[in-house]
Amino acid sequence: MPHRSRAKAVAVSSPLPHSQPPKKRDILEDEARFLRSWFERPLVTGAVTPSGRMLARTMASYVDPRLTGPVIELGPGTGPVTDALVRRGIAQERLVLVEYNPDFCKLLRRRFPKATVLQGDAYDIRATLAGIVDEPACATISSLPLFTKPLEQRLDLLGAVHDLMHPDAPFVQFTYAVVPPIPAKSTTYTASRSNKVWLNLPPARVWVYRRP
Repeated sequence: MPHRSRAKAVAVSSPLPHSQPPKKRDILEDEARFLRSWFERPLVTGAVTPSGRMLARTMASYVDPRLTGPVIELGPGTGPVTDALVRRGIAQERLVLVEYNPDFCKLLRRRFPKATVLQGDAYDIRATLAGIVDEPACATISSLPLFTKPLEQRLDLLGAVHDLMHPDAPFVQFTYAVVPPIPAKSTTYTASRSNKVWLNLPPARVWVYRRP
């Protein structure tokens, strides 16, 4: 993994892997941040509220902490899925968080000071992670609003991410839609889906894409 200096993280206090759930005040503040960001840039933020705890846990469940390599997270926002990854057993030092919103980046650096936090364009992931990820990643977790982008750009993102990972490593993406964010049928990758996460608001589903 890259040295912490590349993350430009501020060493404040690091949450423990089994720390207490976020306080209600923190959750309300995160929802307010998301709502404000959505009003300012709806096509970038893509969601009005952060992912719920059950959805975050479902996404994190596809990451095997025993596998080597970094875990890339695209569009972490205020960090609900990041927190679920830490609780799953992924060390903060292994996390590479790519976030476009500068305010969210500042928040992520406070909450996860040992992670690598990058303000950049996830859809140009090759350039964004150039010189940062120097070994195959074991998983990529995405909360990007993929349906705001053309299909060709979504497929290019998937291919670029798979190039950065171990063979058969998962690209994990959630969606509120009834159709997959990236087509399920392909000759170059496989796709599977979770059951609908009804406890999330709105209900969501997780899709997992792997390249053999």
